[in-house]
Amino acid sequence: MTLAVQRVPQELSARVPAEQRGPGRDRDDVRLLVSRGTEVTHHAFRELPCLLRAGDLLVVNTSPTLAAAVDGRVGHARVVVHFSTRGDDGRWAVELREPDGKGTTRARAGGPAGAEVRLAGGVRLALEEPLSPGSGRLWWARVSPAGSVQSSAGAVPGLLREHGRPIRYSYTERDQPLSVYQTVFALPSADGTGSAEMPSAARPFTARLVAELVSRGVQFAPITLHTGVASAEAHEPPYPERFAVPEASARLINAVRGGGGRRAGRRVIAVGTTAVRAVESATGADGLVRARAGWTDLVVTPARGVRVVDGLLTGLHEPEASHLLMLEAVAGRAAISRGYEEALGGRYLWHEFGDVHLVLPEESADAEHCSGNYL
Repeated sequence: MTLAVQRVPQELSARVPAEQRGPGRDRDDVRLLVSRGTEVTHHAFRELPCLLRAGDLLVVNTSPTLAAAVDGRVGHARVVVHFSTRGDDGRWAVELREPDGKGTTRARAGGPAGAEVRLAGGVRLALEEPLSPGSGRLWWARVSPAGSVQSSAGAVPGLLREHGRPIRYSYTERDQPLSVYQTVFALPSADGTGSAEMPSAARPFTARLVAELVSRGVQFAPITLHTGVASAEAHEPPYPERFAVPEASARLINAVRGGGGRRAGRRVIAVGTTAVRAVESATGADGLVRARAGWTDLVVTPARGVRVVDGLLTGLHEPEASHLLMLEAVAGRAAISRGYEEALGGRYLWHEFGDVHLVLPEESADAEHCSGNYL
């Protein structure tokens, strides 16, 4: 999908987190664009509680963000390894990139098979094969810890804790601590795995805002989807990722849908495209969500549609991004195109530290005390 809007000007990239843009600011000091069909209103994110209703259900991703970038060398050449996804056989899918001299990286040709990357602490990384045929960006690789019988799978979390840093792209201003990339919903995983990149739609939530939502009767259904490394330059579609939808969350979602659902004014709203992918992967053709864990290769498109999700809270994506197909599946092309035109005209900020977009069903209406004129 290519939206009928101009490219995003560079100055609209959010270069630092909201809480670093001035004294007294917090994560929820971002703007919120709300789309209901082609009707668009402008809000502060802190107005979210009055835009939702008692009985609405937010599906949130609990995956923690990893310090997934590690410096290394291939021969005499410096590289940065982005650890993306742990395989069932102990290997990791990785992306090798070149330092750009500005603290960030640029794309690098993948491979070749058999190449060895030297990492900190005497760790070796051997590239074995591309993650998928015809794509050289991500490779399956095996880690060999120095002087240890520890497995490749067990060695990587320790390597990332000791020598890793969050993945950072060139539109950001400076390195940030890992805490900046954790959402309020993040929970540590038992095996030390997590997301290579932050599930960023949830970043503006604070504990105070969550408490206010709960006090107003909004419910939360936690799921987990460990995100891999995005295709920053080529905007490739998502590849298989690990996910889990627990039994309690499946029951909550089914209760909202089966108990009148939108006919009773209650909606299932995913916080982020990762939450959509996880919950739709656990939904059968009958529309029921079942507890499920494993791998998902689901790509949500307008042709496939959505079976459970009524709305979506998400960041602002580049016009070429494959994620926009999912937004179109939820709301339709006209609604997303109109929303992005408004976002550009209103000088909204893009990317993981930027503003957010709430896509609701067309028949929804605001509570009376949401002014809808925040510009």
